[in-house]
Amino acid sequence: MSNLPRPNTSTSSRLSTMPSQKPRQLSHLHAQLAQLTANVSDLENLVRMTAVQAQSMRGLGGYSGGMFMAASKVLGEETVRGGAGTGASSGQVGGARDQNRS
Repeated sequence: MSNLPRPNTSTSSRLSTMPSQKPRQLSHLHAQLAQLTANVSDLENLVRMTAVQAQSMRGLGGYSGGMFMAASKVLGEETVRGGAGTGASSGQVGGARDQNRS
């Protein structure tokens, strides 16, 4: 039974509708291509903007790194100096406050 040829009705019906669908499919593909082109253009602009922002972030990173290094140097010197004379420096500040009050 499986060797019997099947009628080719579905193929003939598909062939009759194909020519009428082809322009519609082509216009749909054209619309999709236009949308894809617009999206690629937007992506290109965003990538260009991201590259500019990355350079700016690199500069900000250099500035903040310099600030951290400077702050650690200043705070490191204060803790080395302040370790031996913490009481004297706080006493001077407190004494100055007491003199201003009276």
